[in-house]
Amino acid sequence: MLNSLWEPERETVDAGFQEKYISAFKWMLLARTVEDKIGALWRAGKVAGVCYLGRGQEAISVAVGMTLIPGDVFGPLIRDQAGRLAFGEPLFDILRTYLGKKTGPTKGRDGNVHRGRTRQGIYPMISHLGALVSVIAGALMARRMQGDTGLVGATSIGDGGTSTGSFHEGFNMAAVEKLPLVLTVTNNQYAYSTPNEHQFACNDLVDRAIGYGVEGYSMDGTDLKECLEVATHAIARARSGFGPQMVVASCVRLSGHAEHDDGFYMDKGLLESPIGRDCISVAHAFLVEQGWADESSVEEWRQNAKTEVEDALQQVQREPAPNPQEEEWLALSSARLVDPDLSE
Repeated sequence: MLNSLWEPERETVDAGFQEKYISAFKWMLLARTVEDKIGALWRAGKVAGVCYLGRGQEAISVAVGMTLIPGDVFGPLIRDQAGRLAFGEPLFDILRTYLGKKTGPTKGRDGNVHRGRTRQGIYPMISHLGALVSVIAGALMARRMQGDTGLVGATSIGDGGTSTGSFHEGFNMAAVEKLPLVLTVTNNQYAYSTPNEHQFACNDLVDRAIGYGVEGYSMDGTDLKECLEVATHAIARARSGFGPQMVVASCVRLSGHAEHDDGFYMDKGLLESPIGRDCISVAHAFLVEQGWADESSVEEWRQNAKTEVEDALQQVQREPAPNPQEEEWLALSSARLVDPDLSE
């Protein structure tokens, strides 16, 4: 942690936190379940293109997504499925997009992670890493000019993405303008296949907060309790006028960069280290240790997630694919002129 005297009260829990923790855990289970299903569909040839999953990063993502409130804006990255769900993205949007259905938010135009609901504050992801920092900063500037106050914008990026010019330009602007932006940097130790020692020279990415003049925090990305505490604090600080907040979470990807990548280049010793833990397993153990749930309850939640995903998938598979002969191919910015639903 850097530039703040605040320390999370790691031994203090109350009924409200217990409820939030359990809710976060359920979102994590649902995210892992639907992504496991998407991975299986990709391997079966049912999903076109590449397939990026967030195994091992659910705790980081859900902590941000569920701490935001209606009216906030969220620009998720490729491994932010848990945060998307917690912030309100419908489960159907995920499956409809990956299966290229006309009923999906992109109406079959994209079969991956470039989906969103801008009116609800969920911005479609941009594949050019770092670009979403500027997008969310721009959205916050626009809201400020309209007189909106009290809202927060959040986005995430990986360790490698912090080396891009887009990241620097966007975050520097947010810092200068003191925008209520919360940036989560997920250090999963590899920028695709490039390890940390070959991408930055500082001891910890949170050290970069000093250069931008913002408050920064480090946290264990495998520990849901710590993720919730730090995200809650950072979002509250941003909402209260303290400017951008940088949260750096350490973890390890539990799979390759994407489903086509087996991660052969990764240091297998990382998986045996504390940051190599599966955040869902860690949260499961904490729930049982605290007496907040027993094994049968956790298993019931897992089965509920599986049932929800299977029921949604069965419906989506029956839905139509787009017909290019009937489709008007328009950008999101102009689509509302002919079809208001497209601007949702």
